Amino acid sequence: MSDHKLTHRFVESVPDQLEQGMLYVSVEFGTVMHLCCCGCGQEVVNPLSPFDWKLTFDGESITLYPSIGNWSFSCRSHYWVRKNRVEWAGAWSDEEISNARKHDRSLKDDLINCDDGVSEMPSNDEESESKPNTSFLGTLWRRLGIFQK
Repeated sequence: MSDHKLTHRFVESVPDQLEQGMLYVSVEFGTVMHLCCCGCGQEVVNPLSPFDWKLTFDGESITLYPSIGNWSFSCRSHYWVRKNRVEWAGAWSDEEISNARKHDRSLKDDLINCDDGVSEMPSNDEESESKPNTSFLGTLWRRLGIFQK
């Protein structure tokens, strides 16, 4: 697996058949899709959000952060996409993968529950006095069904 160049295409919706070496970027759906860079043919979906991947477009190339670890694929490929180039990262052990997943989940939980200064308005019932205020962002994500507790 050598480093290789990717191409990107901004799309409204992702085509049924993905082309190897192509990053499909849907701004409307906040998603980047591509076929796994190892060549195994698996479709990789990278949601763009404060909780997942971030995309940088410099007018010519795409960078995704953080790295893409396809731990649930049989290939278990791990790579970075930087300026439309694939940079291979080292293999991770099962323990490293498990720890990274726990860390990611903890960060997401912290972001969902952060005190961003905007809280839901308490209701006038007695129960509201004993309920903690929930952050606006966390409430929004839960209402959209993105994260459920």
